[in-house]
Amino acid sequence: MHSPRGLTGSIDPVIRILVTGGTFDKTYDEINGRLSFGATHLPEMLRLGRSRVEITIEVLMMVDSLDMTDADRTRIALRCAECDEARIVITHGTDTMVETARVVAQGVVGKTIVLTGAMVPYAFGSSDGLFNLGSALSFAQALPTGVYIAINGQHFAWNNVRKNRETGSFEPVR
Repeated sequence: MHSPRGLTGSIDPVIRILVTGGTFDKTYDEINGRLSFGATHLPEMLRLGRSRVEITIEVLMMVDSLDMTDADRTRIALRCAECDEARIVITHGTDTMVETARVVAQGVVGKTIVLTGAMVPYAFGSSDGLFNLGSALSFAQALPTGVYIAINGQHFAWNNVRKNRETGSFEPVR
């Protein structure tokens, strides 16, 4: 696989995908009748999407974002700061994605970091996750340094977005 060319014409390093859980990776537990986590779906999603972007996948945690703690958010920010890659995609639950983006933005500079998620689990077959993952990978390659949320084909600066719980979509803060 090849690395994408940056705006300056130089070859950018691999994009790191940090997996944190969320609806993106939930499956249905038939025994308990609940949504739960197993292994990440990311390798299968990238294969089905025929991605040619050079990536490294790292599973940090598999938690529902409503259960995510301040310590979890700090761990995500520290990993973003520590890794060699300047372009990072974070898969995350949509309910508290903005809160995590804030912590990452406060702790990481000089990198392009894109958080994405899904409203419907990938395992259900009618998920928006595959589209959102592809969009996030594209935005991570094209946007300047900063922290963003990418969902439903749109990107938002971390500090100008909110999840509208009535419509189930993300929108700019007005």
